[in-house]
Amino acid sequence: MTDDTHAVSPAIAGMASKVFEHPFDLTKVRLQSQVLDATARFNGPIDCLVRTFKNEGVRGLYRGLPAPIVGAMVENASLFVSYSQLQHAIRWVTDHPPSQDLTILQLASAGAGAGAITSFVLTPVELVKCKMQVQMLAVDVTGVSVQASPSGAPAATLGQTSIKTLPGPIAVLTSVIRNDGLRGLWLGQTGTLIRETGGSAAWFTCKEFVGTQLIQRRARFTGTQLSRKDILPWESAVSGACAGAMFNFSLFPADTIKSTMQTEEELRPRGKGVPPSTFLGTAKALYKAQGIRGFYAGCGITVARSIPSSAIIFLIYDGLSKRFP
Repeated sequence: MTDDTHAVSPAIAGMASKVFEHPFDLTKVRLQSQVLDATARFNGPIDCLVRTFKNEGVRGLYRGLPAPIVGAMVENASLFVSYSQLQHAIRWVTDHPPSQDLTILQLASAGAGAGAITSFVLTPVELVKCKMQVQMLAVDVTGVSVQASPSGAPAATLGQTSIKTLPGPIAVLTSVIRNDGLRGLWLGQTGTLIRETGGSAAWFTCKEFVGTQLIQRRARFTGTQLSRKDILPWESAVSGACAGAMFNFSLFPADTIKSTMQTEEELRPRGKGVPPSTFLGTAKALYKAQGIRGFYAGCGITVARSIPSSAIIFLIYDGLSKRFP
């Protein structure tokens, strides 16, 4: 498979999956961002989805989508190209013949390295996305007020101001650069690095392992010789679904810390001259607020949406890889 295929196929797959999963990702970020609040805005993922749709409509559910759509192209292309090149590097270093599959440990190493590389591309994208996803919850956004809902939790409402007046991705990006410099775009990088390094190792390893087991099972049943290239669409989907759940659950606390840091300015302004919270400082605050449970806010819906999302990614990726080897 050429590097072009490694780049284009996952880019297309990533964009398709982002459109499907974005409302659930928005829910996850909003649940994560309320852990440090004195009063929770939402009672859970379903409450968050329903009230977001009621108060903000369909556009509200897809708030911040342009950033991850563009990011998905770069993220998945970078991830899969890096994964492929690191496998080549491992073969070269270990003198591993191309005809033999790499071990699970070697695949995990390639996945971890690919995730680490991709994290530096992903953090600015997720920073913009997270900031946009909580704009409607911010007390100090022009034209937006926070009022009590029937359940007693505050709910964001739009007085006479349209959602169109809220800053878009370019405005958010330039605002970060203007206020914090280019370095500000990598706020939360530690969390992204931990999540992507460990998560990508688990993601690729789980997909390869489950996919190989399914192929071997079919080979035994049919009595034929099969390789990884002979994977069927349903096998790609099943193995990808398992990988998605493994990726998101493995290091979810790091993602919660990252999201909390990236939405702090909107929901808990620190004031002029006060440095941004650190990774460890935010972790301590989350633990003090809600204990271990606070690190897993939104985990259930994240794992649930990652199952079909990851299945879509590998279904499209493996399909295009076969069609354009």
